[in-house]
This record gives sequence, C-alpha cells and structure tokens, in this order.
Amino acid sequence: MKSFLKKFFLILFLFFICFTFFLFAYIVSFAQTVSLTQNKVVYQLPYPGILPDHPLYPIKVIRDSLIVFFIREPIKKSEYYLLLSDKKIAMSLELIQKDKYQLAITTFSKGEKYFLKILPLIKLAKRQGNSAPADFLEKLKTANKKHAELIDELISRSPKNLIYQINTLYQINQEIKKELDRL
Repeated sequence: MKSFLKKFFLILFLFFICFTFFLFAYIVSFAQTVSLTQNKVVYQLPYPGILPDHPLYPIKVIRDSLIVFFIREPIKKSEYYLLLSDKKIAMSLELIQKDKYQLAITTFSKGEKYFLKILPLIKLAKRQGNSAPADFLEKLKTANKKHAELIDELISRSPKNLIYQINTLYQINQEIKKELDRL
C-alpha cells in the first residue's frame, strides 16, 4: 500500500509539473502573439485576379477603364478606384512571391496612383454637396496605413538595387496620408 501511494503521489506530482509547464508555455505564446498582431494593420486586400504577367491582362485593364469611364458619381468612382488600388497592391504581393520584383514595384506604383485619384474626387463630391461617408474616409485611412505597411514589407523582400524605387512609393504614400489628414 505504501508503494502504491508513493507511485500515486509521484504521478500526481509529475502531472502537476507538466500541467504547470504547458500552462506557462501557453501564456507566453499567447502574449507573444498579441504583441505581434498589434503592429499589423487590419485591412483585407481583395483577390488580385489575373496578374500583369498573364497574356490576358490587357483585357482586364480595358475592362477596368471602361467601368471607370461609365461611373459618373464621384463617391462611387472613388470607391472603385480604392478597389483597383487594393487589387494592384495585392497583385504586387503575388509578383514578389514569383520573384518578379521590378514588375511588382511598377504594379504597386500604379496602385498608389489609383489611390491618388480618389482625393480629388472626394473634394469634387464635397463641392457638389455630397460629402463622403465617415466610414469610407476611415477605410481610406486604414488602406493607406496598410499600403505603407506593405511598402515596408516590399523593402525587406526586394533586392537592394530597387530600394530607391520603393522609397518613391513611400513618398507617394506619405503624400496621400497628408491629403487624407486634410479631409
């Protein structure tokens, strides 16, 4: 009976030690996860679709241009430009994964230029008495922060000889940020 109790307490003690160890490991891993996710901007980019290196990509560009041409309301057009901008950014991330850095930077640049087209449209809508909804303006600010975060990722993943071009993207992004703060 004595040996049974010794084994029982030994097993109970080992169980307690293991439980404490796993509980501590869980708490530490949870704390690390929280600290890492606080720096990330929560903004979902849309599915990019056909990439610029695909042979049918010019058809997609023509389609997008036609849609932009037929949208007359400034707020609706700015929403579509935001979609196009986000798609270009998502395309550039896909191109980076394919090691097509120059095309990725060019595509990212086009995305930021679409974003630049949004700001005059919002000002036009305001002059016409149809100001942009507050949630859309917040979405624009969040998208701009996400684009800046992705520019940093682009810098870390691209060859050093392309850093100057990426810095130009960052300057455009900061220009957009200043304009958004003025709205």
